Amino acid sequence: MPERNIEFGKYGARGLKGHEAVARQLDDLAGYIATPVSARRGLQARLHYLTRTTHARQAARAAGLTVTDRTLRAWQAGTRSPTRKNLERIEQAYRTVRRENVARYLTARLNRDGRGTRVEIHPINQSQVDRPRQRAVELRHLNVRNWDRIVSAWTAGDDRQLDEAWVDQVIDLGSQWGQYEYVTNIGFAA
Repeated sequence: MPERNIEFGKYGARGLKGHEAVARQLDDLAGYIATPVSARRGLQARLHYLTRTTHARQAARAAGLTVTDRTLRAWQAGTRSPTRKNLERIEQAYRTVRRENVARYLTARLNRDGRGTRVEIHPINQSQVDRPRQRAVELRHLNVRNWDRIVSAWTAGDDRQLDEAWVDQVIDLGSQWGQYEYVTNIGFAA
């Protein structure tokens, strides 16, 4: 079995780690609010999402939004505006709570009762690599049947666990799996 890449990009190859591409695709599937938090509409939408129920408020507090209820009401009413640091906290809390809320749904959709989901793995960009050093890599397809570890690591925001869970799936490509540790893009749908 090949080992992990130690000096990726040494000869000009470009790409990102496979687990980062998976996290980006899962973020797209989570359906975050498109309007930025710095806009009034985006702020109001996030605050509504984080405060509409008791459970949502508790999850927001656990995710790091530790302002008083009075401050939250003032932000919602528009009488006060959050600082830049608080805007970052609101965005982070929103993304954390959203991930937790959609994780069970995404896992079920991606697992599809054991049938799994077909994943397209686009190889690294080797356009800047000298001809003799280029690898023969191509678009690969993989059917991932168990998404539980991947989605739970994504929900927790644990890159190391997400990387391990993704590599456990990519090993199914056979002896060439190391060529797909770094990729241009990974695509799948739920």
